[in-house]
Amino acid sequence: MRFSIAAFIAGGSLLFFLPQVPNDWMIGCIVVGAFSVGALYTKPQSSLLRYAAFGALFFALGFAWNARYAEIRLKNILVPELEGREFTVEGRVSALPQSNPSGAKFAFEIDQAWSGSELLENYPKRIYLSWQPAWRNAQEIPEIIPGQRWKLKAKLKRPYGALNPHTFDFERWAFHQDFGATGSVRSGELLLAKEIGWLEFELQMELARWKLRQKIETLLPTDARYAGVMIALVMGDQNAIPQDDWYVFNATGIGHLISISGLHVTMLAGVGAAFAAFFWRRGSWPLRIPVGKFAAAAGFLTAFIYAWLAGFQIPAQRTMYMVGVVAFALWSGRNPRAFDIWWWALAFVLVIDPMAPYTPGFWLSFGAVAAILFAMGDSAGLIGIPTGKELEVHWVARLSQAFREACRVQAVVTIALLPFTLYWFYQVSVVSPVANAIAIPLVSYIVTPLAISGALLPDFIGRWLLLLAHISMEYLAIFLEWLASWKWAVVWSQQPEWWLLLLSGTGIIYAIRPGNLANDWQLRSVCLLIPLPLLLVAFNPFMKSLDPGEFKATVLDIGQGTSVLIETANKKLLYDTGPMQGKKDDAGKRVILPYLRGRGINRINRMVISHSDSDHVGGATSLLKQIQFDSMLGSLPSNNALLNNLQTRKIPSIPCRFRQRWIWDGVEFLIWHPHEETLFQEQYTGKPNEMSCVLEVRNSTTSFWLTGDVEKQGEAEMVSRLDESALNQIGDREIIFMAPHHGSKTSSSLELLQVLSPSIAFAQNGYRNRYGHPHPTVTARYEALQIPFYQTPTTGAQVWVFERGKKHSPLFWRHDIKRLWHREGN
Repeated sequence: MRFSIAAFIAGGSLLFFLPQVPNDWMIGCIVVGAFSVGALYTKPQSSLLRYAAFGALFFALGFAWNARYAEIRLKNILVPELEGREFTVEGRVSALPQSNPSGAKFAFEIDQAWSGSELLENYPKRIYLSWQPAWRNAQEIPEIIPGQRWKLKAKLKRPYGALNPHTFDFERWAFHQDFGATGSVRSGELLLAKEIGWLEFELQMELARWKLRQKIETLLPTDARYAGVMIALVMGDQNAIPQDDWYVFNATGIGHLISISGLHVTMLAGVGAAFAAFFWRRGSWPLRIPVGKFAAAAGFLTAFIYAWLAGFQIPAQRTMYMVGVVAFALWSGRNPRAFDIWWWALAFVLVIDPMAPYTPGFWLSFGAVAAILFAMGDSAGLIGIPTGKELEVHWVARLSQAFREACRVQAVVTIALLPFTLYWFYQVSVVSPVANAIAIPLVSYIVTPLAISGALLPDFIGRWLLLLAHISMEYLAIFLEWLASWKWAVVWSQQPEWWLLLLSGTGIIYAIRPGNLANDWQLRSVCLLIPLPLLLVAFNPFMKSLDPGEFKATVLDIGQGTSVLIETANKKLLYDTGPMQGKKDDAGKRVILPYLRGRGINRINRMVISHSDSDHVGGATSLLKQIQFDSMLGSLPSNNALLNNLQTRKIPSIPCRFRQRWIWDGVEFLIWHPHEETLFQEQYTGKPNEMSCVLEVRNSTTSFWLTGDVEKQGEAEMVSRLDESALNQIGDREIIFMAPHHGSKTSSSLELLQVLSPSIAFAQNGYRNRYGHPHPTVTARYEALQIPFYQTPTTGAQVWVFERGKKHSPLFWRHDIKRLWHREGN
């Protein structure tokens, strides 16, 4: 059974590593399945052949199951010909919306769609919409509730997200959620306040979740800081928790508690089973159905309802299926082993949700339970399955043993989840054992029961229970903030390679194996040294490091903005920090910081800010809070908030000016603009764009230009500086050129391009951005000059490595790391 489930998972997993679904997948799977069934029909004597036949059969079944799953989702995606049009769509709100004072985001199931007056036959059935007030004509956004029927005017596009290493993959998320398009609502007409059929259980649960959220928000004071935590604990919706609180929770290692954990589902299932048993014992009912069977069924039903109410998150699913397997075994008279229950729960999750492994909750939930089942297999019954032996000892001894085993369980889970934690979050909380020792019992046995009871009971009782839960969370948060404030509270590493995960896993398995710790603690301690390379940022013997005279440029897919990381053998420079993204978000948080963390980069030697526009300086403040910067070079007005921030942090700031030059590890850095008398002054005479800091990075083979938003006037000044002597210094180096101002029509002048004669050009711009960058005339100009022009919306992140004696071979993330859910790059 376990081998067959593993083969099914392997076959399904293979599909998601492919760039597209194979055209003849069904024929291939039928052929493999037929040969496997034929081999089994002949009843081979060799057990190896039987295993191979079973493995091939279930491998093909897994591949076919996920291929069909993927095809259904890919067929739901908006066709390219309709992208960017304004549609009229009629349908229903199909899931819990994300609402705040500035607007709403919600899933919408379309029943009918029109493009103009034309009724469409081919359109995505499920889309993701954003309804924000127009910035020129602010309007109040109506309340969005699951089950409402709307007629909306919306502009739709295919699911698209910036594609970078170590960052959130929006296209994968949209594929997982089966969103065939995303769009913004222009206007809408509410047709029905509620349209939910009696048999539409899923939509009924979404409406119940919305009502629960409204109740919690209403019963708690408006200034209740942890209202979002209460909502998350009751129904799994984490959207109302501020990022500052998430930082504390993650730094102290208790983020897994701020949601619906398996423990919560188990607790409620136990309560449901206990109530069912209490009432079923009355009368003659047990003669028809034994109490144990009825209680098990009631426990599963309770777990099922709560898992749906909690948004069917992976930990809740895992626990619900495990409870279901136990209930089925009890009804059928079976006695399954603990790991068999785990395997069946794993199979159910992956059959229903094949994309579950792309969420950290899947690995953390199943990994923690597997580690406990493996390490505590010889438990005396106080933590594991009761054996009856625990009743033979005095209660003091039992309590002492329970405490020791609880400590061991905590240690086992912490050690076992170390590789998964580093892979998904790039960090390890040093204070996690202390924080969890306090937080687990407080959150699990006080805060969560109070919050759930408060949400379910009548308002006059629920209000006080929710207040008690909130007060308890407030006191816990004071303790957690104190722990998180310690400088050594978190150890940052990088995303480990697959081979390092496997190597560390072998050491962890031996270190946590069952048995008496006193007998072989020395060998266990030695095995714990094997995962230590996970924490070493520089440890990767298979990755070639840069030598002196070589450099690497990573052009991030940042949207409508600029951010480029330059690396030499020992130094790092960040050119611009990307755009603002709304009032409280920016590319520093969304893209640059996750990328730097995933790479294990915690220090930048120099930040270069081209100019003061928000799409170039937007992420600086967020980065300064998390990353150490040694200096800043840029073109900024003296009253710019960033300069004040840098001064407060005692980071030297230098005005960017022509003729500045420095050398790092044999790589030369030169400034070509603005003029050499530039200072930090309150107001510059020209446009901010014309003051852009233009940087050339040069080694023996390549000249790499970063141009900011410089326009024609600044370009003309650069042409005058690129005299014969300057061009001779560049020589025959290959020139890689950033198209100024994202390829706008006011930049990339013919004069500058003819003087420099770049070999390759690139641009960072937003997908279908409202400015129309790059402008068609500029694109045509590069084409006429036979200069290849690569744009981040079609390439994703661009990684250029310039080594001595080698021709560069850029890696374009959207082309070279493509998966079947990624939009095609042209």
